[in-house]
Amino acid sequence: MVPELEKILAKSQNLVFFGGAGVSTESGIPDFRSVDGLYHQTFRYPPEVMLSHSFYASHTAEFFDFYRQKLIVHGARPNAAHLRLAKLEQQGTCKAVVTQNIDGLHQAAGSRTVYELHGSTLRNYCTRCGKFYPVEFIEQAAGQGDGIPRCTECGGIVKPDVVLYEEGLDEATMENAMRAIAAADTLIVGGTSLAVYPAAGLLRYFRGDTLVVINKQPTPADSMASLVLNLPIGQALAEDNTP
Repeated sequence: MVPELEKILAKSQNLVFFGGAGVSTESGIPDFRSVDGLYHQTFRYPPEVMLSHSFYASHTAEFFDFYRQKLIVHGARPNAAHLRLAKLEQQGTCKAVVTQNIDGLHQAAGSRTVYELHGSTLRNYCTRCGKFYPVEFIEQAAGQGDGIPRCTECGGIVKPDVVLYEEGLDEATMENAMRAIAAADTLIVGGTSLAVYPAAGLLRYFRGDTLVVINKQPTPADSMASLVLNLPIGQALAEDNTP
């Protein structure tokens, strides 16, 4: 528990949380950009290439093999940050969570108003007929033929609802996130280096009184913040002194 942060939370009536990979690392999900992250590992192609739309289109089987290995995570559970944000929503303080993460942990913790800027591994759709499939369907395709998940209705490829490189962010999701941030009196930015655009650009819509930045490393928004905490996000948002 951080007394300065608790004072801000107590007086806030329209809080929005904007979070990145650091929110999920405390649940055991690796960060892409850290020293041990995905972008510092060696593969046949760079991860940025393998997670691009053009690679998905031209090397579909290899894309799904890599995707299953590196983006589908098993056993992750909401941490103290997810749980506190869900509680703040239930109390009427937190109006929205805007996240760059694709793991669905905010919803698993109980948050209802969540804008997933980069999509979710939990949603998968046939690119031909639109039929919905759970993440297990993508996993089970690994042992079948070329490993490409295909719709049981029409045979179309079942694609994860995750924003790949070269793909634009969902316009409705971005619009909702912009409106939520613009209406907030308090914005907490947590677990993000603010290096990924266009998501990081959402901060320019904030017009409220109090900006809080919670990140283990410095960010470009630190100079504008009312409070900067260089702490793990779960430790900062925990209601007790448990890290």
